[in-house]
Amino acid sequence: MTVRTRFAPSPTGYLHLGGARTALFSWAYARHFGGTFILRIEDTDLERSTPEAVQAILDGMQWLGLAHDEGPFYQMKRMDRYREVIAQMLQAGSAYYCYSSPEEVEAMRERLRAAGEKPRYDGTWRPEPGKTLPPLPEGRKPVVRFRNPPDGDVTWNDVVKGPITISNRELDDLVIARQDGTPTYNFCVAIDDWDMDITHVIRGDDHVNNTPRQINILQALGAPLPQYGHVPMILGADGEKLSKRHGAVSVMEYPAQGYLPEAMLNYLARLGWSHGDDEIFSMEQLCSWFDLDHLSKSPAQFNPEKLAWLNNHYIKLADNERLADLVRPVMEREGAQFDGAPALASAIGLMKDRTNTLNELADAAMLFYRQPHPDAALLAQHLTEAVKPALLQYAEQCKTVEWKKEALSAMLKEVLAAHKLKMPQLAMPLRLLITGQLQTPSIDAVVELFGRETVLARLAKHLS
Repeated sequence: MTVRTRFAPSPTGYLHLGGARTALFSWAYARHFGGTFILRIEDTDLERSTPEAVQAILDGMQWLGLAHDEGPFYQMKRMDRYREVIAQMLQAGSAYYCYSSPEEVEAMRERLRAAGEKPRYDGTWRPEPGKTLPPLPEGRKPVVRFRNPPDGDVTWNDVVKGPITISNRELDDLVIARQDGTPTYNFCVAIDDWDMDITHVIRGDDHVNNTPRQINILQALGAPLPQYGHVPMILGADGEKLSKRHGAVSVMEYPAQGYLPEAMLNYLARLGWSHGDDEIFSMEQLCSWFDLDHLSKSPAQFNPEKLAWLNNHYIKLADNERLADLVRPVMEREGAQFDGAPALASAIGLMKDRTNTLNELADAAMLFYRQPHPDAALLAQHLTEAVKPALLQYAEQCKTVEWKKEALSAMLKEVLAAHKLKMPQLAMPLRLLITGQLQTPSIDAVVELFGRETVLARLAKHLS
């Protein structure tokens, strides 16, 4: 058997973290077995589906690097196939026309609620041997309902949750085509999974109640059943359902906030799946290790601090030129001046260890790409008469010293010894005069990167 998985989002909103995790698990399972990963856009909800939401899904998948092998397939382009199957089911008797109005169906359900029973369609138009159906209402278009088995159970061995059984008495005769002929969600999903030879359906556990309906439709058609696995939802750190205040925003908000896709993928993989105690791993390792046996039965909790920690790890590992390409647009928006300044990749290499996001990295690197404007109060505090002679000697020796970090460090220590100063007494005003701020990486590394001409000019501005 060739493993064939699918990710089938509805384009009624952005691609969120739960959807991205489902896509990742389905992708990794297909990759683990050398199978096929399919992208399918379930766009039959005409009122809520939008082209912008479709594009947001495609953009999110591309950013994450979850390349599909087939698709994207759009359900609205498969209408002829759905109508063909519905016609076959009507002819076979596994589906029937229902002329009950929405108001009549709601009245049926109200009566059942009042009687303490499960609200459902009462089968008024369901054909039965010896049953006389009501007269056809004039001018009313029917829906098409699936003839659900009246008795027995639907049982499947969920690869995450274990065996699940639901009585057919709990299930309605599902509407599979609306009055305008548009097929409905559960019907389209079943036909798509059949036509696309899907072997494993990995999705959120909010779909558990859809599964028996889809199984019954597939069995009525004599179609093979995929294996189903329903992954528990993602919760916020407070144990509540993930919402916008927890970070449940569009996946595409994360690159905008300065996260790397490899950090997000690594983080999502650990939300509901584990490989021993491994916390950090590549996508190649994930695909090698991934199985369904280690999917958690319990909800996962979203932890933004853990995501930031992982992002810091991957920023440290990332190529400096790649990071420079990513942060340059952010810095340009902040007014960075790159002409005559150090190479951005070199500045990135110096600053990246101390930042959790690319936005933090861009902000930290700005000290090399804007004119310093030291605060007057800080200048008064650190640029004292006691330290000025040492600064003047430092500036003079900068004219001839070899411009390498090691030589600059030795020179700084020489000046400190000559004036009997401690490192902070000289390093702090140097930072302030050269960068405009008190917190930087090693002053020797910063001075080396700025270059002799810039350093001399900025010292002279305050020491002349």
